[in-house]
Amino acid sequence: MRTRTKICGLTRSQDVKAAVNAGADAIGFVFYEPSPRNVSIEQVKELVKDIPPYVSIVGLFVNANAEEIKKVLEQVPLDILQLHGDESPSQCKEIGQYTKRRWYKAIQVKADLDVVGEILQYQQAGASAILLDAWHPELKGGTGHQFDWSKFPKLDVPLILAGGLKPENIEDAIQMTKAYAVDVSGGVESAKGIKDQQLIEQFMQGVQRGSAKCESKQSGN
Repeated sequence: MRTRTKICGLTRSQDVKAAVNAGADAIGFVFYEPSPRNVSIEQVKELVKDIPPYVSIVGLFVNANAEEIKKVLEQVPLDILQLHGDESPSQCKEIGQYTKRRWYKAIQVKADLDVVGEILQYQQAGASAILLDAWHPELKGGTGHQFDWSKFPKLDVPLILAGGLKPENIEDAIQMTKAYAVDVSGGVESAKGIKDQQLIEQFMQGVQRGSAKCESKQSGN
């Protein structure tokens, strides 16, 4: 199956259009003030006008409560929530029930973390998918770092690969992890929050090549 792709941290109309035109399956907006890619509700209300049907709109939140997320949803038509902080499985479940939105959890992969155990806990709480990102002591995503992809688990759960992805390594990343989806932000930027159309196109071409090679191996060709 073709690897799905999300372009995250968009802040400008031209970048949204570039991602959509290149074939992105999902567009991500960051609702987290400390992030250089943070956007306001008013900004996103304008940006979503450039997103056609069948392209998912994802809202990224870090340690936001259900009420805060609901206020965003009252003005922005988010399809799914990406919970990227220290939210526990029970907190994620509560947010999903209160907002009536599907959600998935981002997990930062540490060397001593029981990744499979963490994944299963969030899956049992109702996660639609799990995103695996590189660990950083201070930053919540967008680090530009990658974890050891050889340790990417093989589970019957939609797993999203993030962290340090860029046009130069996305083909290898897909072949190594066979992830359900990939999530890129800094790897297609000319500056933080400013996407580069050419890098987006090169990244999507790499996704297509990586997906095709995985399909070829699975079919035995």
